[in-house]
Amino acid sequence: TTMDYSTNDSKSTSKKKVVAVVGGGLVGNLNACYFAKRGFQVEVFESREDIRQAKIVKGRSINLVLSHRGRQALKHVGMEDTIISKGIPMHSRMIHALNGTQSPIPYGKKGQYILSIDRANLNKELLSAAETTETGAMTFVRAEGAKEEIQADLIVGCDGAFSAIRKQFLRQSRFNYSQTYIPHGYLEFTIPPINGEFAMKPNNLHIWPRNTFMMIALPNLDKTFTCTLFMPFEEFEKVTTGDKVIEFFQKYFPDAIPLIGAEALKRDFFRLPAQAMVSVKCSPYHFGDKCVLMGDAAHAMVPFYGQGMNAGFEDCLVFNEIMDQLNEDFSAVLPEYTRVRVPDDQAIADLAMYNYVEMREHVNSKWFLFRKNVDNFLHIIMPRTIIPLYTMVTFTRTRYHKVVKHWHWQDKVINQGLLFCAAVSVAGGSYLLVRYLPSMPNIPIEQLWSRLQALKSPF
Repeated sequence: TTMDYSTNDSKSTSKKKVVAVVGGGLVGNLNACYFAKRGFQVEVFESREDIRQAKIVKGRSINLVLSHRGRQALKHVGMEDTIISKGIPMHSRMIHALNGTQSPIPYGKKGQYILSIDRANLNKELLSAAETTETGAMTFVRAEGAKEEIQADLIVGCDGAFSAIRKQFLRQSRFNYSQTYIPHGYLEFTIPPINGEFAMKPNNLHIWPRNTFMMIALPNLDKTFTCTLFMPFEEFEKVTTGDKVIEFFQKYFPDAIPLIGAEALKRDFFRLPAQAMVSVKCSPYHFGDKCVLMGDAAHAMVPFYGQGMNAGFEDCLVFNEIMDQLNEDFSAVLPEYTRVRVPDDQAIADLAMYNYVEMREHVNSKWFLFRKNVDNFLHIIMPRTIIPLYTMVTFTRTRYHKVVKHWHWQDKVINQGLLFCAAVSVAGGSYLLVRYLPSMPNIPIEQLWSRLQALKSPF
């Protein structure tokens, strides 16, 4: 559907303002709920078939992670409880070592968790909620339909990472845009239930970190797990036969072979090529008082912080809050939305890149685990001053760019504190050694060695 938002200044003849939401995905449908709740006439434009009749598209993740920000956005339209009831809580990362041992790393304090959510079900719920909102009307326009030029008071571009609306912005002066493909792709596998039950502990996000690549698994309501292998494309290209798939998994993920099944691995590895991941940044998010970008259309990000959907949902919530502050005056609301959201969305896009390194590599580091324990301890005794990065991102609505600033500050403070403690310990140990060494008995080396050997003996 082609829309000319740059030249049409006429208002709708209807008493209700008309909002055209382009893109019937998660953020688009949530936006429809928000605008309909405010009394706007809402028209949603989507080229794909109705998600409620569509089959799940293979090769696209059916799992999403819902955190505090997304929950708050759903709560505003009365959908939080409905969605949470259909999610699976994940309290920690479960790290799978190469030797098969598993060790949990909690996400936060006791009672804090993220939710594994089915993408298709969430979108169906949002679409139905938007359609049944009494104060709004929705019209779907299909790609095969006749070309139609619409008039609307506001066009909201929620049409994904390859947004057609954003493409129109590129024609405007002083519009900044960048996209970056990371050199890693992903493939998906399924771990079926065993005797009707989950094959692994369900209340965890399972991770197989292997430094330069990793595999993760999220639980589904049907007792399956969706596994996603993230790896450089050049590594995918080395695995060319079914036997090499098994050889690869025996080397790096041996405990996953009986869970997924050798034949399923051979089949699914070549079912589709590895899928690419892109990070998109742009600014501003608006054009005049006629058009605004939200969700992936404004800030597509790699999936490693589980914040893509949550940031998109928070876009809707922030826009709604600004509408309250500025009395729905689009000429003031849209530039304020750009001012507020651009630094936040770009900050979380950078954090998503960072978190991939943490998930695939840092979780194997003893220093990382030590620092995490130190951060958690300091958070307990100074909860308002020291807040772990993951806690700020996932369990609060602290603005993303402020999260990054606070993280860098507290990381510097904690590292300096640890360095100071280490220096004091070394100085104290040196003093005691110098102070008491002269008074120690002169024991021959051979005798000292014999005493040490005796200490090791159990008898």
